[in-house]
Amino acid sequence: MILGPQGEDIAAGFLTDRGFRIVARNYRCPLGEIDIVAVDGDTLVFVEVKSRRSAEAAEPEVSVHYHKRRRITRAARYFASHKRVHDQPLRFDVVAIVLPDHGQPEIEHFEDAFGPTPR
Repeated sequence: MILGPQGEDIAAGFLTDRGFRIVARNYRCPLGEIDIVAVDGDTLVFVEVKSRRSAEAAEPEVSVHYHKRRRITRAARYFASHKRVHDQPLRFDVVAIVLPDHGQPEIEHFEDAFGPTPR
């Protein structure tokens, strides 16, 4: 299985097990892409999933740099506007996954990992 989709499957299961309701996966719009859109309580959560094969590689959450956060924010605004989500709290999370060739995945969930970037 390809690393990205495998990591996203694991992240979706991880979030679902913790009570999140998955609303969309691989949401694409003209402004960008969001790996997972979920609801946590009354909060709409936009989740970036970062997967690596080894813990020795750069930590997955580090690769969510400013430009990536900006694209996610733009796509989230587009999603909220087109789904008419106006009064619901929004949050941006990162799920970092290390998928070793042998053994169990290591999953780290960074809630409220970053705020929306300026327009």
